[in-house]
Amino acid sequence: MLKKLKKNYFLLVSTFLIIYFFFNLLSGQRGLISYFDKKQNLDELKMKETLVINKIKDLDFKNSLLSDNLDLDYIEILIRERFLFGKENEIIYIINNDTKN
Repeated sequence: MLKKLKKNYFLLVSTFLIIYFFFNLLSGQRGLISYFDKKQNLDELKMKETLVINKIKDLDFKNSLLSDNLDLDYIEILIRERFLFGKENEIIYIINNDTKN
C-alpha cells in the first residue's frame, strides 16, 4: 500500500491542488461568485450616483432661479404649490396620486 502511494504521490498531490484551486476560483474572497456580486454592487452604486448627480443639477438649477436675478414666474409657481395660493375667483384642485390596493 505504501509503495502504491509513493508511486502515485505526484498524481495525488496534483489532484488535491487542482481541486483546491478550482474551489478557490469559484468561491472565496476573490472568486468568481464574489466578482459577480461586486460587479452588481458597482452597477447599483453607479445608478445611485447618476440619480444623485441629477438631483444636484436640478437643485442647482432651482437655486440659480432664486439668485440675484429673480425669475418671477418660478417664484409664483413655488408660492402656488407650497402655500396653495390662488387669485380671486380661482378654483384650486389638489389631485392625490395615492392609490391603495
